Amino acid sequence: MTVIEPTKKDVQYPEKIKKYSASLRFWHWANMIVITGSLLTVLLNATILKGRNDAPVIKAALQKAGAVVTDGQVKSATHDLSDKVWDIHVYFGYGLAALFLFRIILEFFQVADQKFIRKLKTAYNEFNTIKKQREEALHEAVVKSIYLVFYVLLFIMVVTGLFLAFEDFFEPYKSIRPSVKSVHNFCMYLILAFIAVHLVGVFLAERKDSKGIVSDMINGGGE
Repeated sequence: MTVIEPTKKDVQYPEKIKKYSASLRFWHWANMIVITGSLLTVLLNATILKGRNDAPVIKAALQKAGAVVTDGQVKSATHDLSDKVWDIHVYFGYGLAALFLFRIILEFFQVADQKFIRKLKTAYNEFNTIKKQREEALHEAVVKSIYLVFYVLLFIMVVTGLFLAFEDFFEPYKSIRPSVKSVHNFCMYLILAFIAVHLVGVFLAERKDSKGIVSDMINGGGE
């Protein structure tokens, strides 16, 4: 069992399968869609719509169609197209912020044994008090700690993203914009790393003792 594999069983009650509320499942899959969309817009602007890459192609196509355009006009057009994609990125950012707030509120209304903080505490307590199944408890604590890091990264992404989206309202702090943007971009790479680790962990879990863990996140588990 590797430290990145999520598990189906409840660490406190090993005979039980973990349950996931409908709200938590909605958040999980909606978050996946929003983060994927956000990352795709970044990838699109960093590759296909990067000015020096697509400007010659657009200019050649327009000239072939009989239009007379200057390099400045083509550059302006590609810049406008890139801005449109960034606008979509911003909307995904709003969605991520809304989902993060939803997750915080959800934590207060979750059934006690499904609360993230309680699961994290339980895993550490089980490791410290029960010698039997100590390995499973440590494993669960490590997995939950990785998820906690993910939540922290989401928080930083949301805060820095909102700052960049509403920078006109933070005029006195515009001098720190480059630093905020750097932090935002760096967290994006860390979230990509988390996604990769998470997918590998789920894949390994499905092939070992936690087969069906993906379907549990769809149907709620606990069967």
